[in-house]
Amino acid sequence: MPHPVTPPSGDAPPPPSQETINDLLNTIFTAKTSASSIDACYGLCEILLSSVGVAGLNDYGVITEIKKAAADKKSGLRRESGQNLLGAVLERFLPRQPISEVVLLLQDSNLVGVALDALSDKGAVVRDAAQYGLDATFGILSPEALITGLLPALVEYLSKKTGKWQGTVGAYKLLQKMADKAKVSLGGTKEEAIEKDLLRESLGAKLAGLIPIVEGGMHDLKSEVEKQAVATMNSLTTLLSNDDVAPRIPLLVDTMQHPSSQTLQKAIHALSQTTFVAIVTSPVLALLTPFLERSLNSPTTAQEVLRQTVVIVENLTKLVHDPIEARTFLPKLIPGVKSVCDRASLPEVREIAERALATMEKAMGDDKDVVARTSGEDVAKVLDEQIKANGGLASQQELFKQARPYISDMVAIDVNYRYVNRISGRIAPYIKTFLKDAEAPQKVADAVQKYYVEEDERKYGVPEKEDDGEVEIVNADFSLAYGGMLLLSHTNLRLLKGHRYGLCGRNGAGKSTLMRSIANGKLEGFPPQDVLRTCYVEHNQGEDADISILEFVAKDPEIATQGLERISEVLAEFGFTAGPEGRQSERVGSLSGGWKMKLALARAMLQRADVLLLDEPTNHLDVANIAWLENYLKSHPDITSLIVSHDSGFLDNVTTDIYHYEPNKKLACYKGNLANFVQIKPEAKSYYTLSASTVQFKFPPPGILTGVKSQTRAIIRMSNVSYAYPNAPKPSLSDVSCQLTLSSRVAIIGPNGAGKSTLIKLLTGETIPSTGKVEKHPNLRIGYIKQHALEHVEMHLEKTPNQYLQWRYQHGDDREVHMKQTRALSEADRAQMDKWVDLKDGKSARQVESLVGRQKYKKTFQYEVKWRGLLPKNNTMISRETLSELGFDKLVQEFDDHEASREGLGYRELQPKVISKHFEDLGLDPEIANHNEIGSLSGGQKVKVVIAGAMWNNPHLLVLDEPTNFLDRDSLGGLAVAIRDFKGGVILISHNEEFVGALCSEQWHVNDGRVALKGNAAISLDRFEDSRPSSGVNSTAASSVVSSAVNSGIEDNSDMKFRARKKKKMTKKEVKEREVRRRLRHIEWLNSPKGTPHPPDTDDEDN
Repeated sequence: MPHPVTPPSGDAPPPPSQETINDLLNTIFTAKTSASSIDACYGLCEILLSSVGVAGLNDYGVITEIKKAAADKKSGLRRESGQNLLGAVLERFLPRQPISEVVLLLQDSNLVGVALDALSDKGAVVRDAAQYGLDATFGILSPEALITGLLPALVEYLSKKTGKWQGTVGAYKLLQKMADKAKVSLGGTKEEAIEKDLLRESLGAKLAGLIPIVEGGMHDLKSEVEKQAVATMNSLTTLLSNDDVAPRIPLLVDTMQHPSSQTLQKAIHALSQTTFVAIVTSPVLALLTPFLERSLNSPTTAQEVLRQTVVIVENLTKLVHDPIEARTFLPKLIPGVKSVCDRASLPEVREIAERALATMEKAMGDDKDVVARTSGEDVAKVLDEQIKANGGLASQQELFKQARPYISDMVAIDVNYRYVNRISGRIAPYIKTFLKDAEAPQKVADAVQKYYVEEDERKYGVPEKEDDGEVEIVNADFSLAYGGMLLLSHTNLRLLKGHRYGLCGRNGAGKSTLMRSIANGKLEGFPPQDVLRTCYVEHNQGEDADISILEFVAKDPEIATQGLERISEVLAEFGFTAGPEGRQSERVGSLSGGWKMKLALARAMLQRADVLLLDEPTNHLDVANIAWLENYLKSHPDITSLIVSHDSGFLDNVTTDIYHYEPNKKLACYKGNLANFVQIKPEAKSYYTLSASTVQFKFPPPGILTGVKSQTRAIIRMSNVSYAYPNAPKPSLSDVSCQLTLSSRVAIIGPNGAGKSTLIKLLTGETIPSTGKVEKHPNLRIGYIKQHALEHVEMHLEKTPNQYLQWRYQHGDDREVHMKQTRALSEADRAQMDKWVDLKDGKSARQVESLVGRQKYKKTFQYEVKWRGLLPKNNTMISRETLSELGFDKLVQEFDDHEASREGLGYRELQPKVISKHFEDLGLDPEIANHNEIGSLSGGQKVKVVIAGAMWNNPHLLVLDEPTNFLDRDSLGGLAVAIRDFKGGVILISHNEEFVGALCSEQWHVNDGRVALKGNAAISLDRFEDSRPSSGVNSTAASSVVSSAVNSGIEDNSDMKFRARKKKKMTKKEVKEREVRRRLRHIEWLNSPKGTPHPPDTDDEDN
């Protein structure tokens, strides 16, 4: 249809007569050409608009004539003219008299349905005219009007089963256009972006009612309807704005289109493998609730699928932070979950269902900190008051009764979604025909808007800006969720240039999550990289690059533009010396953890960062380097830092402000460092003390070591050990001698790259010494947590923690022990196994195949040797010393490890339920341990898996290389308390002075390849939150050395011989008495009833 330009109207003329309108209607329906008919349509609209307005459409019977023409089956001309008139009315009345939306969209006339029916007309011109009217309507309406006016009309039409299929397709297309219009897109004005956001939120809230209607069309017998319904459903699902569910949407839509138990099971399985981290809102619940409800209520659902379903329900519920939304959807799921509690055959499923039920009830019941919704009736009362205050209604009161709820509902949308500055535009244009005074409509609209702006500020508060003259670089309003819980809700982050902010919060508060969201550009409102250059520095030392440090840094395209000379200068500032023999020429993979962290900081500096995101920057750094980092940050006032650290001393020395995660899920900023913050909030003292109040670790008892009756007897010893890396100019360690006992609490201290980790690897058998000897008790079990802790599980990311532990110990010993370098067979080892052995026992020389058994022999062990090519009856028992002389040390050590592990596992049942309890003892939720893949776990959870794996076989000695690097404050406290109470030996590397001082009474200082044993130091028990007040007098290191069994040589046991308990030889009298007792017992048994078991004969009887 053409769009004639309408000249502006002057003073309103008198109302036209009925005859005038009838003549125009006659012209419209009898015109010889379409152009003449259209001209008459616009003429009629202009006469009505300039006089009586929208009321004339009903008063003069215009709408009645449109309906009659549309229903005329005989005359295609009348049907075409009727659609032309409808299009003209929609096009002209809606923008100029918005109150016409009530008459045209919502009244009984509902002309949208008339236009949709016309889409099935045989005449193409009729269909085109009808489509023109629908498109014009869609383009004119505001987001509020689309939701309050057009959407109900479409829902009403699609709910009728008598509609034509072409009209149904047309209605689905309009729904699709509405959803597509709400999509986030780049470009456009700010006002357009606001309208998109408003439409997306308000339409998303209606999804619960729309999805069943559209899903019904996906099963229509008419292929055109089915195809369009699928397209509409795909568009509607874009309203979710949930990155967790988005990858599953194609599968979910396919399940709707092809419903069956198999497709439902696939959908539930896919959802169960999803880690829900984003806030769950009404659109997400609207999409997922039907699937979950169907799965819960189906009698044929398998137990595993039921388990997955209730887990999904629980996880979703935890992320629903609005009880009003929870009460809308969760009551549909509660009967199904209760049914699972009652009828599920597996106790585990019933237990999870009970837990999910409790979570759902809590989600629906807690109204604290929840802002109540504003209803249309609430708005109507405010509107009535303001209309009355401005002179009241002048005319058309019947029409106002219909318009009142429509206007109120539109305003309620703006209020509830916090677009309160749009309220005036939803009122003034709609009420101007009802009020006497020409200025009254705007006064009423402004007053209502002012009222709700003040209400919004009362509910959500007014952000306070400090006018301190400093440069503000970030001011972001956002929400944050992760791992089954809402972390931050509608909070603000404001950063000033040059300030250094510490992020503090309890376990799971979301400190690293916030940092990663900023680094990945996903934090709402945070400036992008091209506006504010942000660099993320984290503890990630796992790479093993073979290129030089200089080449590694220059690989970054942004850094390379500065030139190698500038890169070399900056690296030199960080301690990486230049030149062929300098550290810049070394391989990245050869760096210790501390130097790798310095390298990451150097790269950030070269990227000219405006904001540094420092995630545990002091990890792997020694005291000198921590002091250097503190000085570096404080001497660069042009760089803003956001720091997450468990080193309270570092935060005290560096930070200018503290951002704290408040209990109401907000971020609060406190001026000053951590000490100042603790004065304001004393409960934050946990940042200074080690506590197991939130996360509790419980280590298993170590078990008995044969021949070791004292806690101070050496169980592992290094004698004159030296070690040099291949092609290294000098050895990393030289002439080291030391030993450990079951009571050892040893801290290995030294600068980065001094050889601390190398010393640990030599002790545990991970590395073979170049010279010297490492001895240990044959049955000693060692639990080892590497510096790069996640190496333990990197090859098992597809397994659950429970499956990983089963794999690791399924053959009766620790499979990871066999992966050590010392266990791998070298060429020399293979040659040794091919060696012919002559025992001088009269038999010919033979080749050793394996060791198959072991038993005590005098003060040592002898081993059963299986010979290659010979039957087991030819096996020979050979002593440990003989095998060692023959060169089979590695074979003996491997068998000892197997026996030690087997002995430890003898106390364990490798069953999922027992393993689950073990994980629970070490702070990992059993649900996560049993059902979540390791690849989906957070860094802290992976470390707990590693610790659980190391502690499964009840080790006697726990070896920890930088244990504080991957654990949050509460987990660190739990670990410290567990180590303090552990009955075995502990040796650890840590730069965390607080952790070392609280636990370790002995220190080994490593520097320049030498190890100095500093003796016992006083333990600072007051660093534990549950410690008793100390006497105030600490023992000195010198006085402690005297009482040290290790240093004084007491129980030195230099040969590492462990004696078995020797049986005392009986005298002749004792033998005779024993025989008498046994004979009497036998006689008593002969006189006992048939079937009585014979009493055993033992040597340790009392009588």
